[in-house]
Amino acid sequence: MDRPHHPSRTVSTFLALALLSALPVRAQDHAHAAHGELGRLSFPSSCGAAAQPVFERGVAMLHSFWFDQAQHAFQQAAAADPGCSMARWGEAMTLLGNPFTGVSPAEPQLRAALTAARAAVDGARTPRERAYAEAVLALYQDYATVDHRTRLRAHEEGMRRVREAHPDDPEAAIFYARAVIANAPPSDLTFARQLHAAQILDSLFRVQPEHPGLAHYTIHAYDAPPIAQQGLQAARRYAGIAPAAPHALHMPSHIFTRLGYWDESIETNRRSAAAEPDSNAAVHPNDYLVYAYLQQGRDAEAERVVRRAVQNTDRFYASILGYNYGAMPARLALERGRWADAAALPLSPGAPRHVEAITRFARAVGAARAGQPAAARAEVAALAVLRDSLAARRDEYWATIVGAQRLAAEAWLARAEGDDERAVRLAGEAAALEETVEKHPVTPGPLLPARELLGDLLLELRRPAEARQAYEATLRREPNRARALFGAARAAELAGDAPAARTHYQHLLEVMRAADAERREVQTARAFLAGS
Repeated sequence: MDRPHHPSRTVSTFLALALLSALPVRAQDHAHAAHGELGRLSFPSSCGAAAQPVFERGVAMLHSFWFDQAQHAFQQAAAADPGCSMARWGEAMTLLGNPFTGVSPAEPQLRAALTAARAAVDGARTPRERAYAEAVLALYQDYATVDHRTRLRAHEEGMRRVREAHPDDPEAAIFYARAVIANAPPSDLTFARQLHAAQILDSLFRVQPEHPGLAHYTIHAYDAPPIAQQGLQAARRYAGIAPAAPHALHMPSHIFTRLGYWDESIETNRRSAAAEPDSNAAVHPNDYLVYAYLQQGRDAEAERVVRRAVQNTDRFYASILGYNYGAMPARLALERGRWADAAALPLSPGAPRHVEAITRFARAVGAARAGQPAAARAEVAALAVLRDSLAARRDEYWATIVGAQRLAAEAWLARAEGDDERAVRLAGEAAALEETVEKHPVTPGPLLPARELLGDLLLELRRPAEARQAYEATLRREPNRARALFGAARAAELAGDAPAARTHYQHLLEVMRAADAERREVQTARAFLAGS
């Protein structure tokens, strides 16, 4: 049997602190902040008395995606008890990184993780620990010949077996639910898998309200507009459960963004960015921060964040964070209608295809709307190549997103060339395609939603009733989006529906109450309301 220990102890106990003198310097940097600020969990194992609390601290960090510190903790647990096979399990789990991105670790991490997973299997002291080890081994076994998605599904199956064999083990249920969410197809807009996982997590969260993983994965489970309200309680609690972990401070903004709660999103992302020991690693919360600032019309603050981001090196472009690096300057230009700026955005050498597509899309739309059809045509052609390349690699999600970007950009190219009928058709196809999948967790939302762009096009073509429908449909998916609110108000005004225009303009002023003084949308809204 697993060696018992005190249940529900606070992670990072005095025993753990006694071992900190042996930790590497990077781990010591956050020792005091982490003490008592990672949440509470109990993960019984056969590890020795000196290793067990350090192991649990590593698990708490793993649950909050504080991967480098989790790795240090698991290594320290292994040093305290060389027979602590669960420390090797923890190392292997940590080397996976974020399971929700769908991105495989690089080959060096895969190789190291496979070594750790095999050591966990070979050194398992109990059947339960061997089952955990075999589940993590499935993530890396045959990684050279088996694709990442297939290995993620094998890991989920392994965790299902652990959960069924040990129904009283909450960690088995939590890691199983995590795998279920990670394997949810973005095209399933019934969110069946997410809701199944949420049911498991919700029942445990009521019993363990300070568990970091339960708060974290509950937010991921409900990270979609139709169900986001159900994740609000977890979002409001997670930062207080694990305030030492930068990702725990950011993660609530996934729900806040889906609900259009911009004040809350700004606050939690500011705290997250400030908590990062490496400020260059804060690009993910900063992208969410830029998005929220822009919705409130706080352009100067958004620009400050973007200016700092673009001065960083390109070292993150090859990772999932490359999306956020590419998105921030593109958002700023597109959201503000600075079409010439968007057309002139620089490409980043070596960026992954879906990251390159961000800049290509912004340049295409910017060029088309800035009167540069030849430049726009070249960017649309580049987007088609990127889409086909992603499809050939069986990256269906990003192929869909880039396909929608190409159609939306080509719609504005058609408009620039005077083919308005084709422009409307292409814009409608772009919106329909984009809405076949949910957004990736790396992004707070599309650079410009395709249906919002359809609204822009219809409004420009003096079809305000249809434009209003497009904007209001956008708002159902992206609540409190400033551009869509302004578009809906302006469309209603031009269609002669003064009550609807008044409602939308009032809503816009609420959202943009802290906007920079020169924001045209605010001035227009105030003028209409004053004269109505």
